[in-house]
Amino acid sequence: MKVFVTRIIPEAGLRLMKDAGLEISQWTEKRDLTPQELIDHCKPVDALLSAGTNQIDKTFLNACAHLKVISLHSVGYDRVDVPTATALKIPIGNTPGVLTDATADVAFLLILAASRKAFYLHESIERGDWGFFEPKANLGIEIRGKTLGVFGLGKIGFELARCCATAFGMKIIYHNRNRHQQAEKELKAEWVSFDELLRQSDVLSVNTALTPETKGKFNKEAFGKMKPCAIFINAARGGIHNEPDLIEALQKQTIWGAGLDVTDPEPMRPDNPLLRMPNVAVLPHIGSATVETRNAMAVIAAKNIIAGVKGERLLFSVNPEVYSG
Repeated sequence: MKVFVTRIIPEAGLRLMKDAGLEISQWTEKRDLTPQELIDHCKPVDALLSAGTNQIDKTFLNACAHLKVISLHSVGYDRVDVPTATALKIPIGNTPGVLTDATADVAFLLILAASRKAFYLHESIERGDWGFFEPKANLGIEIRGKTLGVFGLGKIGFELARCCATAFGMKIIYHNRNRHQQAEKELKAEWVSFDELLRQSDVLSVNTALTPETKGKFNKEAFGKMKPCAIFINAARGGIHNEPDLIEALQKQTIWGAGLDVTDPEPMRPDNPLLRMPNVAVLPHIGSATVETRNAMAVIAAKNIIAGVKGERLLFSVNPEVYSG
């Protein structure tokens, strides 16, 4: 059985597949595959391990309907046409759970960095602007005892809320389609409507998947309902916020600041005005970027591949309905 891997992934995952007797080919160039290149590389193989931004769309799936499994080196699967994959009986695997702590840590980092203008002030030292002390200069805002609002209180959102409640005594509110009983019991979290989440949050963190319902959810109208002292945090998917609307909200001081690990588009252009705003912190989508987490993701992705080529149920599947009927 042959597997095509779209990036150089940690050895832990490669070793598992090799030990299972799989023949591996990897894309090693530091550029994205074109859609046609992805199809051409997948036609002679039995499985695809996709890391990065490859679009697993209807055209690709129909051209490569022979694939026994597609394993994502990610939790998110917004770039996959899941209905088409399901219709073609191709199981799609992902890597949930293992990046919870690392991603929550980055969201927490962004809250602190944005609230204290940390990235901008670090750059001011490089510019030679660290000089005369002014008591009213470089002021951030404190988050202790404030209200954290979480949009999408799943595993990552819960861990972030736990950190904020424990370390900074923050009140936790959240908006989900379903109630989170553990958060309500352990953190005294309060479910609120989306509008109330916007109105009450001093820090509002996005921790949900990108879906048709969440795409562009945080737009001019949403930012207009937030507090002028609020900080917007997105460590989920860039498409959940409307970036021009976010820029306008910050420029007009509709909201106070923002922290982003994800942008729209990615990568962000170096001339994006967000990069020069004092109260904004931007990172290059590093939520899962620790040695431990990326190794664990590679292992799960590999295990999904191994199960798929054997015709067994994947360790984690985003379309388990392929196994019914």
